[in-house]
Amino acid sequence: MKQMLNIALPKGRLGEKVYRMFEEAGFECPAIREKNRKLVFENEEAGVRYFWVKPVDVAIYVERGAADIGVVGKDILMETEPDVYELLDLKTGRCRMAVAAPAGFRDSKGSTLRVATKFSNIARSHYASKDRDIDIIHLNGSIELAPILGLSDVIVDIVETGNTLRANKLDVVEYFAPISARLIGNKSSFKFLHEEIEAVMEGLVPLIESGKAEKEAK
Repeated sequence: MKQMLNIALPKGRLGEKVYRMFEEAGFECPAIREKNRKLVFENEEAGVRYFWVKPVDVAIYVERGAADIGVVGKDILMETEPDVYELLDLKTGRCRMAVAAPAGFRDSKGSTLRVATKFSNIARSHYASKDRDIDIIHLNGSIELAPILGLSDVIVDIVETGNTLRANKLDVVEYFAPISARLIGNKSSFKFLHEEIEAVMEGLVPLIESGKAEKEAK
């Protein structure tokens, strides 16, 4: 029997897209396509066991060894800095981290900049590189409301199309980090299951290089 490779996938659209990549790479698991409420699916013949978890939890499962590899957004890696290997940029789920503000905003360097975000560590690091004094206002949703209601001067958030910003009369002040889905690996698993993990990577690389993953994501 093959050594089973435990793979954590993020629930939602991104997870479905990247599963298709694994499937095309030869690591299919038909059970995952069945309509049920199961969270764990395995294919002994292919040597893989998949499970769905919340996107923000993927890195925790991999770092702690419950999963050998997983797929997570670069934003989560930047924000939480887990102790894992970043193995591949899957080049899907692309967007950008940005600073946005009400139209016509001008940064007054003489005062503390109020920054609303759910990415507190990313925002803190970004403005530290500019030597800018900021006040972080950590929010968990509807970030765009903060400057509209005067809670903050700017927001730091992921921007994909910019439609939500425009609908709320906000403009991008700057883009500062590209975001996409990344394949990550547990450090111990990468040592002891190196061949199995390398086989997955070798199956994914041609799909990434051909741009097929990005085309399917559109």
